Amino acid sequence: MPIRNSRIRTLTAAATVALALFAWAPATAASWDVNAEHSHVGFSVKHFFTPVQGDFTEFEVELFYDAGDPDASTVEVTIPVSSISTGNSSRDGHLVTPDFFDAATYPNITFKSTSVRSEGDRLIATGDLTIKGVTREIELPITVAGVQEVPEQMRQMLGATRVAGFEASTTIDRGDFGVGTGSWAATVMVGGEVTINLSIQARN
Repeated sequence: MPIRNSRIRTLTAAATVALALFAWAPATAASWDVNAEHSHVGFSVKHFFTPVQGDFTEFEVELFYDAGDPDASTVEVTIPVSSISTGNSSRDGHLVTPDFFDAATYPNITFKSTSVRSEGDRLIATGDLTIKGVTREIELPITVAGVQEVPEQMRQMLGATRVAGFEASTTIDRGDFGVGTGSWAATVMVGGEVTINLSIQARN
């Protein structure tokens, strides 16, 4: 009888360890490191009738994605406002002033997902976008461009076993965040709608 009880305890312990490993493995597999050198965060807004393109040269992205359970995904983005670039240094200098982003007071733009749902071939990340101290809930549609295994001979060089691509785009009203609303010139000349585009390469 003692031998049987001992065997049961051994099997129970083994099952507990197996369950713990099973629960731990997906979280590790779904944590992705973003390759900033092959990623891009940009925007487009009209100046009168002509679209002006810009981007942010610095950003941080924390990404959790599991193809087997995409609805459990999370994404968090932090963008330093001072890294804005439109190809015009005078304009860039104006954009970081209180007339627009007021980077000295509000140095970062952030987005933090609160939920993610599958919708056809896309993921829709609902979350809080904060610009200039104002937080609004938005939906960010995300397309998974692809997930690819890294050839074994390249894994040490890349420090990864898989590479994935994600593309996202959404349009916001800058007036909702108090950006450029205090200047008549900014209100008249610069369009209210701003399209934000993200192209992210990640690996794990």
